[in-house]
Amino acid sequence: MVGLTIAEWILVAFLSIALFIFLVLGIILLKKLIDLTEEANKIVVKGQNIAEKADNIAAKAEDVAENVKGMTSVGGVVKTFSKKLLENEEKSKKKTPSKKK
Repeated sequence: MVGLTIAEWILVAFLSIALFIFLVLGIILLKKLIDLTEEANKIVVKGQNIAEKADNIAAKAEDVAENVKGMTSVGGVVKTFSKKLLENEEKSKKKTPSKKK
């Protein structure tokens, strides 16, 4: 069996060091990519929360618009007035006890 020459030993050492460097760099890169995906996930969750809040605001704006529409139309004004009138009559009936002897 023939031993390795100096040139072969240098080549083996060079390739071993290069493999070690690429292995360490690969592990570091993998860790950075995992951290990056976690940050991206946080951003996506925040975006979803913002979208849900925007939907809620839009729904509330539609409700307000519907209420304003009801209050500005003649039928809506009459309806609101009659409700308030009936509520006041019911309150006054509850406040005045009936006198029975």
